[in-house]
Amino acid sequence: MTPERREKLLSVLRRRQSTVTVVLENVFDPHNESAVMRTCDSVGIQDVYIINNRIPPKKNWGFKSSSSAKNWLTVHQYTTAADCFNELRNQYDRILTTHLASDAVSVFDIDLTQSIALVFGNERFGVSDETRALADGNFIIPQCGIIQSLNISVACAVTVYEAYRQKVLAGHYNQMSLSNERRHELLTKWGFKEQDLLKEQE
Repeated sequence: MTPERREKLLSVLRRRQSTVTVVLENVFDPHNESAVMRTCDSVGIQDVYIINNRIPPKKNWGFKSSSSAKNWLTVHQYTTAADCFNELRNQYDRILTTHLASDAVSVFDIDLTQSIALVFGNERFGVSDETRALADGNFIIPQCGIIQSLNISVACAVTVYEAYRQKVLAGHYNQMSLSNERRHELLTKWGFKEQDLLKEQE
């Protein structure tokens, strides 16, 4: 591994965020999957959760538009919302779904510096009733056009970049978010050899 490559990966890892994640429920379009993963990587989201109870679990994700983002993310797959939420509850303090409901709040009014999971639903039907019932609430992206909906990948990008904005202002990207154990796990996955890991710990 070249010094430049090593420093690039370490720089990325230092900005990875452990307190925010994206959950996709029955999102089938590979273009959407790829775009979401690329966006998550770009703002330092490491973990992406997939709920898929309509087609078999995937081994490969997306098209070339992801620029291999999937290689740098940790993708968790579940076949039921209940199992996924059990794990989310162990990792995050709050779970919100995108859904146009009477109690939905604007994404710009949510404190996205807290520990939070953000759930996005199927391209046609949105988040399921089951998943909404398991969540802590709903949020929307304010709009003033005729068509009151956004493509799933666009909605995700708007939302996580608002989280990015808030977390930058709060200084979250200036401090290490991941545990030492998680950092070691990811560096190993990303191709660090033992000597590289020892240098990283110095």
